Amino acid sequence: MPRGRKKTEAAGISIRQKVYLEIQRRIATGEMAAGSSLSELDLAREMGSSRTPVREAISQLVAEGVLEQNSVGGVFVVQLTRENIIDTYELREALETYAVGKVARLGLMREEDRVQLEALVESVQVLHDELVRSGYRALDAAETNRLLAADLSFHALLIGLAQNLRIHKVVNDTRLLLRIFTIRRESHDAAALKRIHQQHKELVECIARGDEAQTCRLLSEHIQGSQRERLAEYDQHVREAAMRKSLPAFLDVYQPLVLAPRRKKKTITL
Repeated sequence: MPRGRKKTEAAGISIRQKVYLEIQRRIATGEMAAGSSLSELDLAREMGSSRTPVREAISQLVAEGVLEQNSVGGVFVVQLTRENIIDTYELREALETYAVGKVARLGLMREEDRVQLEALVESVQVLHDELVRSGYRALDAAETNRLLAADLSFHALLIGLAQNLRIHKVVNDTRLLLRIFTIRRESHDAAALKRIHQQHKELVECIARGDEAQTCRLLSEHIQGSQRERLAEYDQHVREAAMRKSLPAFLDVYQPLVLAPRRKKKTITL
């Protein structure tokens, strides 16, 4: 095969991966919400590439269930149903508890891993303390992004210790799917941050002791709690969509009040 062709193919693969990761990033950060459309041509222009690697990246994400294609060829970010959310959480729970249980059973967490995990646990406590000192009731957008990054890194590191690349890939994909449908009108308050910090701290301690049963139990409870939050958000979204359809005039007045910034300082009684 001519050298020039090899270089072209290598460049094409690199661009395809770049597009693939960029679409994932936009979904994970909320830039592309459920139902958002994608333009193959616009993406190609943004990436400074031909449409072929963009088309290949989109096809891969369609196959993975992150994007969907309609009958006329349009591509959209998938819109999850309530059943999709339940199924995805069940898959995540099964794989993640198995992987982390394996880490505890086989003693796969090294001292340097524990130090890194404990630093991520501590970052949640730092957010909690900053929020309490600020006097505000809940995290703002930037602080929420810090929390999401710490949580993602914590779970990714734990799963990575199991040394199973397939499980790691599938769990990461499920987390991205769940990120598509995250409607958190008000972010985490101090109580929620304290709960996350305690759950993560106990997980690390159980793994360090080699307590597989307790590790799996704690992680299952942690994931099931997250599932309940997402389902509550979904149900609220469905109720509001139904109200919007039946009472559009009322919601034109009411919606700005609902969606207005609601970060308020705590009322302190002396």
